[in-house]
Amino acid sequence: MAYQSILQVIERANHTRQYYLICPAPLAQALEMEKGETLDWVVEDKYTLRIQRTPPVNPTRRRGGGHER
Repeated sequence: MAYQSILQVIERANHTRQYYLICPAPLAQALEMEKGETLDWVVEDKYTLRIQRTPPVNPTRRRGGGHER
């Protein structure tokens, strides 16, 4: 399966740029991705960018009934 995305650039008033690479919805659905997932971007060479999902971390329960941060 191959999906194409177009790199988008937002130029801010303070002369900084922010780049966005959108994951197509069919690809995200096929991978069962969820909002808020962490992804690692690995540059293998000038033409190869590998995106790797970070395994989910199970939150540990705190004792004493305190509020979660």
